[in-house]
Amino acid sequence: MEPFRIPSGSMEPTLIPGDFVLVNKFSYGIRLPLSHFKVIDASSPERGDVIVFRYPPNPKLDYIKRVVGLPGDEVVYLDKKLVVNGEPAPLTRPPRKAVEAAKGYKHNWQILRIEKLGGKKHAIVLNPNISSEVQPVAGMSPTDSCRYSRRGVVCRIPEGQYFVMGDNRDNSEDSRYWGFVPEKNIIGRAFFIWANFHNMRRFGRIH
Repeated sequence: MEPFRIPSGSMEPTLIPGDFVLVNKFSYGIRLPLSHFKVIDASSPERGDVIVFRYPPNPKLDYIKRVVGLPGDEVVYLDKKLVVNGEPAPLTRPPRKAVEAAKGYKHNWQILRIEKLGGKKHAIVLNPNISSEVQPVAGMSPTDSCRYSRRGVVCRIPEGQYFVMGDNRDNSEDSRYWGFVPEKNIIGRAFFIWANFHNMRRFGRIH
């Protein structure tokens, strides 16, 4: 296990700044420290998993996002709607009381949705006042595997790569903007919030 501190709001409402989470580094196997060569295989990341990984453009930085697409998948994110392999990810509104009772969450009921992905449900933030347009981050050239437009992005994920997104969809730089996460960059699966020194109620499993 390894602790990881959430530095930004890109994973709200699931994770908020200041959360300390536990990461299981052996969820997907065991790798050598420097080469990251896998010596013991285990399960593979699944859609809906929250993972910590080395940021591909700068592997010295660790990021945390949710797995949306697996190797070989087609991921379509147009007009803020997620479709994986032709199957839309269902969206529903959360009960208002559930939002009001959310631990330390600041956003309102109108922009929260419950998304079902890979048989798992989790909350996301969709802000209708922010454009759906997706452009690669500065210095990153568009990949041949993705098509960009004012409505969003369509990607075919290469073998050995994963497509990740933040739950705060309009406030997250993720695979839509800088590309895929190589399997060798994945550190482990985040599974538990164990502390937040600014909000002592933040404690429990990550969904």
